[in-house]
Amino acid sequence: MEHRHDHHHHAQEQPVSLWHSAVQATLHCLTGCAIGEVLGMVIATALGWSDAASIALAVFLAFLFGYALTIRPVLAAGVGFRRAVGVAFASDTVSITTMEIVDNAFILLVPGAIAAGLGDGLFWWSLALSLAIAFVLTVPVNRWLIARGRGHAVMHELHSH
Repeated sequence: MEHRHDHHHHAQEQPVSLWHSAVQATLHCLTGCAIGEVLGMVIATALGWSDAASIALAVFLAFLFGYALTIRPVLAAGVGFRRAVGVAFASDTVSITTMEIVDNAFILLVPGAIAAGLGDGLFWWSLALSLAIAFVLTVPVNRWLIARGRGHAVMHELHSH
């Protein structure tokens, strides 16, 4: 009887654990995306770049920082650089892509947000809200990936060895 209770308890924990892992993975992704987005917008605005160039730089830097935040601990775990890059691509590409599509679509939909300067409150609140919305919409994507052994589940395999 006790064995069944433990089995039932374990079955209930599994979905919670998946959601927790998805939230953690998305927070990790959000950190890299936010650093890249803010830095890209700051650089592009300071240099007077066009909206398209600004978005391109922000997206490039979001991927760069997102991957870098994954590669660093993988290298620290003793994995070689080439494999660490592969792990970063496998664990973060779908998550960062989802976050960037949602984030940039929102910025483009808010009137004046893409043209707002760094000193304009519209720039900062629209960026913060776009990242929050992207986070909420990316968590289920990461949960789906992790449940199938993809996404950040690839990184968790390193920690179990």
